[in-house]
Amino acid sequence: MITPVWATDPNVPPHQPDAGYWQSLLVRDDPDPEFRSYCHLFASRRPWHHGCINETLRDIADDKVAGILITDTLMRRIHHPYDGGADVFLTTPQERDRMRDQHAIWLSRHPSGL
Repeated sequence: MITPVWATDPNVPPHQPDAGYWQSLLVRDDPDPEFRSYCHLFASRRPWHHGCINETLRDIADDKVAGILITDTLMRRIHHPYDGGADVFLTTPQERDRMRDQHAIWLSRHPSGL
């Protein structure tokens, strides 16, 4: 699981209790330091079992947290839930199509699928 912490300061903020610092990204470069923005990323590994991320998903749905990425251990597949749905990034078009067909009920009814 990858958790972002947004800041105007390039210094890494205090670590979260169950996550380690991974990297920082300069998201908006500006000549005025007050307008620069950084995204500090923290990563944690959790053994998978049914329901292990339910509390996190509830917090995302309730808009208490945002920007969480849930990945496999190789970071090849990414699930990005947000308060109105989720984006899923998979490794191949074939894998995408299988996921779409298996979970058709989850898709938007909009003609574009978005």
